[in-house]
Amino acid sequence: MEFGIAVLVGLAVAAVIAVVAHIALRIAARRQRWPEVLGRRSRTPFRSLLVAIVLWAAVQTAFPDELWRSVLGQILTIAIIAASAWLLASLVLVVTDVALGRYRIDVPDNRVARRIRTQMLIVRRLAVAIIIVIGIGAVLLTFDSVRAVGASVLASAGIASVVAGLAAQSVLANVFAGLQIVFSDALRVDDVVVADGEWGRVGEITLSYVVLDLWDDRRLVLPCTYFTTTPFENWTRRGSELLGAVEMDLDWNVSPTAMRAHLRDVLEQTDLWDRRTSVLQVTDAVAGYVRVRILVTAKDAPTLFDLRCLVREAMVMWVQRTMPQAVPVQRVIMTDAATSGSGDDHRTTHDPTPTNDGLFTGSAEAERRASTFTNAIPVVTVGEPPERRN
Repeated sequence: MEFGIAVLVGLAVAAVIAVVAHIALRIAARRQRWPEVLGRRSRTPFRSLLVAIVLWAAVQTAFPDELWRSVLGQILTIAIIAASAWLLASLVLVVTDVALGRYRIDVPDNRVARRIRTQMLIVRRLAVAIIIVIGIGAVLLTFDSVRAVGASVLASAGIASVVAGLAAQSVLANVFAGLQIVFSDALRVDDVVVADGEWGRVGEITLSYVVLDLWDDRRLVLPCTYFTTTPFENWTRRGSELLGAVEMDLDWNVSPTAMRAHLRDVLEQTDLWDRRTSVLQVTDAVAGYVRVRILVTAKDAPTLFDLRCLVREAMVMWVQRTMPQAVPVQRVIMTDAATSGSGDDHRTTHDPTPTNDGLFTGSAEAERRASTFTNAIPVVTVGEPPERRN
């Protein structure tokens, strides 16, 4: 009877405390957001801890059987430790949720928000893992036999640490690599990167691996050590704006001026272009083709990809429609073998003697140019005309 009364009194006290805490959070939630998050995350573990504490107190003060009191006290002590770890983990989640709520990543300029979000998520996982490990250790220390084992392990801590370090070398390397990635700000959640030949967005960063959401809806999972030992491209390191190129090999009959005017018309009619850069240049003109390179800019990588495809398609259609002579062609010259041979003989007979004037030899200016690379003094022939010596 005394034990039952003690349990009822303890539960009544726990209920009163829970109601008072609930009312206080409801009042505080009218002005701020964090009480609502705290109530949602921590309500259940807080109430579980209260129930475990009052039951432990009732067992220790009013349970009649000494043997069962020890057993029940052991079980309730473990329950208190588990509930406390649960409550601490929920408080960590509350703190990170409130902090993340102040930094939105669904806005154009979200570099700082992505950095804070990445660091917060890693710190939250690490803190929860530490709380769980400490909780398990505290539970094990409630047993007398485990305490003896713990003392012997501490006595040989040096050997145990060496063995554990060798066994978990790769795991620890990934953990430290994950911390290095996060706090060096080299990689953040929602960054657009090119890694292992794949283009995608960073969807998740953990203590051991990084998940990339690829452009074709695949998921690429890479260890954290990959990003600390292998070069990779980060397209949103300082900003999301990018510059892309569209290259086309055309015939020599093409008109770059007309293409440049049509490019301006195409870009003015689309919202994909951010109006920063628009350049059309002839970058090469060998092997029977003229290489035209178009440079355009966009606000981010997906937009740039669509813009490049749009510009490429528009220029191809324009060349086909208005300048068909600029389409690349292969020219074949058909000649008679006999005529070709006689012509070659005639040209060989009347070909002048080739001169030996080169870039670095054959003249005083060429030798002077060569001396800059050989540290030699150019030799000037006596009697050489003044204009050649100069």
